[in-house]
Amino acid sequence: MRIGDVFAYAYGGVVGYRLRSLLMLFAMAVGVASVVVLTGLGEGARRYVTGEFASLGTHLLIVLPGRNETTGGAPPLLGETPRDLTLDDALALQRSAAIRRIAPVTVGSAPVSFEQREREVITIGTTADFLHVRQLKILSGRFLPQTDPRRAASICVLGGKLKRELFGNRSAVGNWVRVGDRRFRVVGVLASEGRAIGIDLEDMVVIPVASAQALFDTPSLFRILVEARSQSLIPRAKQQISEIIRARHEGEDDVTVITQDAVISTFNKIFTALTMTVGGIAAISLAVAGILIMNVMLVAVSQRTAEIGVIKALGATRGTILALFVTEAGVMAAVGAVLGLALGYAVSATVGQVYPVLSITAPLWASASALCLAIVLGLVFGVLPARRAAALDPIAALARR
Repeated sequence: MRIGDVFAYAYGGVVGYRLRSLLMLFAMAVGVASVVVLTGLGEGARRYVTGEFASLGTHLLIVLPGRNETTGGAPPLLGETPRDLTLDDALALQRSAAIRRIAPVTVGSAPVSFEQREREVITIGTTADFLHVRQLKILSGRFLPQTDPRRAASICVLGGKLKRELFGNRSAVGNWVRVGDRRFRVVGVLASEGRAIGIDLEDMVVIPVASAQALFDTPSLFRILVEARSQSLIPRAKQQISEIIRARHEGEDDVTVITQDAVISTFNKIFTALTMTVGGIAAISLAVAGILIMNVMLVAVSQRTAEIGVIKALGATRGTILALFVTEAGVMAAVGAVLGLALGYAVSATVGQVYPVLSITAPLWASASALCLAIVLGLVFGVLPARRAAALDPIAALARR
């Protein structure tokens, strides 16, 4: 029997029993679609999180108070806490030749008001270099000037959303607003930047770091953002940051220095593993679909006993019967898999429209693996019904026994 005849017979078996075929197609399509959608969600989450960290800036290092590891032994008896990072600590980092810019950051929440309008927003205290380290853009006016960070100044920069809610269509630059219990003159408005690591950059106010420390009555910094001069100098900058802070903190390693690349790499590994895990879980539904194909094909063999008898009486060999039924199962699996890919990408596109922040697209390896696995499972689970059909005695089959 020619290959074309084998596929023609398989096509006839699919079309001739439509309800049975639809059940098998639906089961396989749902299994493949599950793999596509779930791996797409995992990949979208990975790209979102890594993109959030990448948007923080380039060649970035973040200095946090407190060590990144714990030690054994009894806990401190006097309630010791990590030593605070101070503005002098941040300025001391400028001694490193591997560092281009530093941006000390103090963060708090304060009401910002203009005339009769008031909003409670995130208030960031920093320096002029924050604009370049974070790669922000100014919509109107200017950013904080390059002055001595130790000097407080009554100036501020508004996020775009905050500006619109306080001033509407009017210009904000040059006007005075009240932040907490202090007045600040607006010198600039940030361009729209969306969100970054949970902070809405459009709904915040930026003031000089010394002014923020006075406003929140704290000498400590939330963190220090450091920009290395190049990618290759990041390890050297990290080492020198630790050395400088250690010298200032009486020989104690009481800060954590994390690099942007290390954070992105860690999240890449976590979400890649998560994507593969959910993809594997979804692939279980393909195995269930394969079992359904096997069961339906077994029923089909019993329904087509006379047909099989005729074919064998015409001279079909055992191998031919095996090929006919395995091909039919494979065709069903392949068509169901293709429909599942289309369904999966359609669902992913719909979810992407509802949640545009997530770019939900299944990785190519997941789609290809789901397609290949579906076909392989269809062929494997089609072997048992095919063997049963091939083992039928032609005379008994013609007699429907």
